[in-house]
Amino acid sequence: MRKIILFLIVAICFTSCGNIQVKKTIDPKSVAFAAEYDANFDNVLYPSMMLALANYRGNEMDSLFRVSVTAPQNNSVMRIVVDSTALNYVSITQETLPRKGLRYSFSPVIKWKFENLYRMRQQGYIDLTFTCFINDKQVDVKNIRLNYRPTNECLMSLIGKDGSYHDYRWLFAAYVNEDHPQIDGILSEILNQGIVTIFDGPRTEKKTETQMRAIWYYALSRGLAYSSITCTSNGSKRTNSQYIRFFDDVYRNRQANCIDACVFFSSIMRKIGIQPIIFVDPCHAYLGYYTDKTKKKIALLETTITGWVNLPDLDSHYDEETGLMEEKYYEGIAKYLTEKQKTQYQTGKMTLDEIKKAVSNNLFDRASEYQKDNYKANKSLYTDNAQQTYQMLVIEELRKQIAPIPAVEPEVTNQ
Repeated sequence: MRKIILFLIVAICFTSCGNIQVKKTIDPKSVAFAAEYDANFDNVLYPSMMLALANYRGNEMDSLFRVSVTAPQNNSVMRIVVDSTALNYVSITQETLPRKGLRYSFSPVIKWKFENLYRMRQQGYIDLTFTCFINDKQVDVKNIRLNYRPTNECLMSLIGKDGSYHDYRWLFAAYVNEDHPQIDGILSEILNQGIVTIFDGPRTEKKTETQMRAIWYYALSRGLAYSSITCTSNGSKRTNSQYIRFFDDVYRNRQANCIDACVFFSSIMRKIGIQPIIFVDPCHAYLGYYTDKTKKKIALLETTITGWVNLPDLDSHYDEETGLMEEKYYEGIAKYLTEKQKTQYQTGKMTLDEIKKAVSNNLFDRASEYQKDNYKANKSLYTDNAQQTYQMLVIEELRKQIAPIPAVEPEVTNQ
């Protein structure tokens, strides 16, 4: 009896095993898995670009990476896993491949570590590993090494593989940060200057100009100096980029070039409701703003003129008893005073605060006139979408796609 039972068990096992369908191993060559980074970007990754476009789906960052596979059978399930690095979390993309033999291409969604991207102040390298699974079986692995740039580095343009020119200076808008926590304190300091008693935005042309003069005087009072730094260590032959100081960099170090100063002023202006415009020429940038709510008139401001004088430097060279300052320091500001103001000064009837405000107002007038001829000559180009050399960056409009890069204390994060 026992022998009969044992025979039946063995027979059943052989019968069952014969019905088991063993899944065939998928040949990696038949899948031909590929993972690529957009060749136009020359293996360079810009954290500033990723942060600027993070809230806007369908942007260029979503298509920088491409993976492609050939379906080994109908309704194959493809899963792409991107390993974690210093800049991204483990990221998974899964798709169904309907027809055997067809080639499919996808842009994998990569989950970036935005906190780390915020803090990148030096360039470095990451190795992104893409693993392809078909029907839960690992098929192939591809690696991409990228050079990531500091967050201060802004992509300006690139030359495509086909020789076409692509302008990215609209990314300047990402450095305008109206949400910066220091601005509230700055506005309080500006009110204490006594030029304005309230910030009520562009209600009238006159009120807008008065508020702009107050912001201008604040910048001069801090000793905002012109300092040009544009060079980066980016060795790409295809892309062109520029180092841009963040709002807090300008505030803390009191230095700015043309675009830095435009970003600094624009951040404060946006906070109080005055709408800034950054006009970008081939080698320069200057500021504009709508004078009232109708947005029919634009005023201009050459921000680099803040570096023509150093108002804080006058404090230690002014004699309160005589109302006069050392001759060489007076000579440096006399050209920014009217004849009436010079007479008042020479008779000791101007306080140091009055002297500073008179100089500031004169420089504001000059800064308002400085770019008018240039603007008139190129006005049609600024609004011509067929060319990219001249750009009119209306920050309010660009906010629909470009978020401000948040203020975060710098911290170098290594892989």
